[in-house]
Amino acid sequence: MATLEEFQAECRSELQALRDGDGIFKQVNNERLPISDDDFEQMIVDCANGKFDQQENGYKEARLQEYPSYGEQLDYIYHNGLEAWKTDIIQPIKEAHPKPESP
Repeated sequence: MATLEEFQAECRSELQALRDGDGIFKQVNNERLPISDDDFEQMIVDCANGKFDQQENGYKEARLQEYPSYGEQLDYIYHNGLEAWKTDIIQPIKEAHPKPESP
């Protein structure tokens, strides 16, 4: 697992390549302006924070996308029991999208 500092270095490299290529611009009052050094540093922070958040919390959204609706889960519990729900529905999703290890 990457640290926030590692993500910042990765983002700095990616964004610097863009800045050195076609440039990175912002639009102010319908005018296209190159970004300032402060804007560039903020872009790096935002990029790194986004990647770090995805690494640390992305599993939550992935799990939510796979869980059946509450109604379907309650129906499964009613017909198959709580233990079957845990092993048949919940556990496979948790195994497919594990929580990241804490350092």
